[in-house]
Amino acid sequence: MRWNLCTVGKPSLDYAKSGSQDYLKRIQRYTKIDWNQIREAGRESNSEQLLKSSQGSLRIVFDERGDLISTKEWVRRIDGWEMDGTKTVSLIIGGAEGHSRELRESADCVWSLSGLVMQHELALLVVLEGLYRCYTIKRGEPYHRD
Repeated sequence: MRWNLCTVGKPSLDYAKSGSQDYLKRIQRYTKIDWNQIREAGRESNSEQLLKSSQGSLRIVFDERGDLISTKEWVRRIDGWEMDGTKTVSLIIGGAEGHSRELRESADCVWSLSGLVMQHELALLVVLEGLYRCYTIKRGEPYHRD
């Protein structure tokens, strides 16, 4: 299975730049991941571009109105998608203005990372760390502790 990370803009904060590159490198030991960065152009235009960049894939939109899921549930979902033959899963993180209703409604899943609203560059790191954690659990590696 392949992952398609779709984000608005490139990280400008040093911790987000270095952290995202570190987790992308770690994730690539387990699975393929592409990163589609679109240019900030306002909520509606961003959402249109995110829809285009995730076309033909299973879409997970990260939004504060979404469902909270546990890491273990994310692992179960990944296992299910792999068993079902899902080819590509897109992880969609919006910009400062969030997502349009159309984008949220087109998603296969809308997940929240927390009850808190967080800056999109921090959300990027949380998503990448979560995906990395899922794969270390799947491989039985000691990164995750119960």
